[in-house]
Amino acid sequence: MDNQRNMILAIVLSAIVLFGWQALSDRFFPVAKPPVTKIEGGKEQVLPQPGADPAADSPVAIRARGVVLGETPRIAIDTPKLAGSINLQGARIDDLVLKTYKETLAKDSPPIRLLSPSGSPEAYYAGFGWTGDGVDAPGPNTIWTAMGTKLTPSTPVTLSWTNQRGQRFDTVIAVDADYMFTVTQKLANSGVGAVAARPYGLVARDGVSKDPSSWTLHTGPIGVFNDTANYDLSFEKLDEAGQAGTRFASTGGWLGFGDKYWLTALVPDSKSAVDAGFLSTAPKVYQAVQTGKPVLIGPGKSSAVTQRFFAGAKEVALLDRYETELGVPMFSRAIDWGWFRVIEKPIFWVLDQVFKLVGNFGVAIIILTFLVRGLMFPIAQKQFRSMAGMRRVQPKMKELQERHKGDKAKLQQELLKLYQEEKVNPLAGCLPILVQIPVFYALYKVLMVTIEMRHQPFILWIRDLSAPDPLHFLNLFGLLDFTPPAFLGLGILALLLGVSMWLQFRLNPTPMEPAQQQVMALMPWIMMFIMAPFAAGLLIYWITSNFLTIAQQAWLYRQYPVMEIPASAATVTVTKKK
Repeated sequence: MDNQRNMILAIVLSAIVLFGWQALSDRFFPVAKPPVTKIEGGKEQVLPQPGADPAADSPVAIRARGVVLGETPRIAIDTPKLAGSINLQGARIDDLVLKTYKETLAKDSPPIRLLSPSGSPEAYYAGFGWTGDGVDAPGPNTIWTAMGTKLTPSTPVTLSWTNQRGQRFDTVIAVDADYMFTVTQKLANSGVGAVAARPYGLVARDGVSKDPSSWTLHTGPIGVFNDTANYDLSFEKLDEAGQAGTRFASTGGWLGFGDKYWLTALVPDSKSAVDAGFLSTAPKVYQAVQTGKPVLIGPGKSSAVTQRFFAGAKEVALLDRYETELGVPMFSRAIDWGWFRVIEKPIFWVLDQVFKLVGNFGVAIIILTFLVRGLMFPIAQKQFRSMAGMRRVQPKMKELQERHKGDKAKLQQELLKLYQEEKVNPLAGCLPILVQIPVFYALYKVLMVTIEMRHQPFILWIRDLSAPDPLHFLNLFGLLDFTPPAFLGLGILALLLGVSMWLQFRLNPTPMEPAQQQVMALMPWIMMFIMAPFAAGLLIYWITSNFLTIAQQAWLYRQYPVMEIPASAATVTVTKKK
């Protein structure tokens, strides 16, 4: 078995599996793009009421956000990470921006807007209430009375409303220093008869996510029900289900809508039975709804239920902390780590720890590359030892091939016997490549899904490691006013990748067959174009790895001089010595 052919085949298959061509990568491996900052939409919807279905306003009813915000009384929200307001009409959290994240890299870029009020473009909000029999519950147009003037981590606010039957509704809203709201709903019955009611919470959203959803990166409706994460939901499936929706009976859990970096999620009490689900109330208008158990409240009695609402960035450490400290089941799965989660999270942890030491994620990626290559050095030594052994026994292999060329079964037996006698492994040369595939893919996912990498600079022109190289040869590095298509967006990093691969392959022993030589000659430049649209951080990892491999090969060639001799020449030399 030709070890060199196996190595080339592994490289080609790795490239196809990991990246594919442009036509397939958009679906299966979405490349890095400028971070999404908005959510599409533009139709109003209202909270569910007894006897009425949620509906959407016509497009002509949509007003500018500033106009809508000024139409109703509001309570300000001000935390270290959030700013916005609570709408006293309907008691909705419908105005929220993320202070610490900007839409673009520009200095004057506005912060990320996550929530917008109903009636404005891209409406996206959360609401909480009651439904039931014998109870006049507040609706979307109810004006609540507020106790407090501003919601902060140290000052919760209470919203109150009393109907004509003597039933008082209180909604106490608190928020921590990050992105988690705690909502306590109270219903006190001062009337003459008992009432049956059940609390609910919902997240309503107009439009689908601008972030592509694929088998490597899920966006859209998401939830955990009965300790099982559900990534099978999609906006398309909600459109098909309509108002009937998709329902889940669960104990605890959570549900909401996830984008690449942002998340809204309703989190009921972990020990409570809830009826949860998703529905589409109109084309491209969606809701995530959860309702608790019905409660019977007699005269002079009251009932209270507490749930949480997350609205913010999917920060890895924060989601992990909410999962452990607040008991939110599998909250870390809001990030679509995928199949290699067991590798991706440790790689992210290493990157994050190194970043905290050096202050630059690009430098952290380079240090990670050194660590990975250092751990793989014993494997590389074994690879070279095996390849040298294969070169040594190649004349004997040729002799066996000539002797048993008419009997393949016998040839295989003799070859296996030869490998055992000479203590060589023809597949060992592929081992470093096979080991690196999950590491490389894990880094790809880390760069794609973790917000900690978003807008992280390296040096000079590389201001966002999670986005492609912004300097392209075809537009003369930005001097020409056009953006090349992704498959032609050849930048400096892609060129460095191609050159480093070419130098690495030049150090490899020359293959015997002309076809293999042609493949090795073309591979660096093919990979240069394939990798050009991917995240800059991924290319930095590969370039660094290539140069480390070049240095490693130079050292190992001194340990195994036979590897520097072309295969054909080695065969002739050994034969003559015989």
